[in-house]
Amino acid sequence: MDRIMATEILNRLLAAGIAALAAGVAVPALAGEAPPGTAMITCTNPASGASWQIRIDYDKGMVDSNPARISDAKISWHDAKDGGNYTLDRRSGALTVVVASSTGGYFLYDRCRLEDRG
Repeated sequence: MDRIMATEILNRLLAAGIAALAAGVAVPALAGEAPPGTAMITCTNPASGASWQIRIDYDKGMVDSNPARISDAKISWHDAKDGGNYTLDRRSGALTVVVASSTGGYFLYDRCRLEDRG
């Protein structure tokens, strides 16, 4: 009887631990969720002054038509059309573009600012 009770207590403790762990993982995920909807961001090349817009769809996890990884700190995506790997720092607005090539590739550093949400 003692062995059965000990096993039952261990099982309950294990279940409680798993539940606590699951709750601890879920809370930061919910707290850090991207805002729903879409946002238009205007980005500018500081060297040339050229500007363009990107559309971020938080619900679908997309930037323009490209799948994106969206976190509290950054949004990153790959654009197959130009081969660029983009990372947008959500706090500073810094946009880093890395383009690989047979000659070593290059980096571009642009600035973006949040605009009205769609």
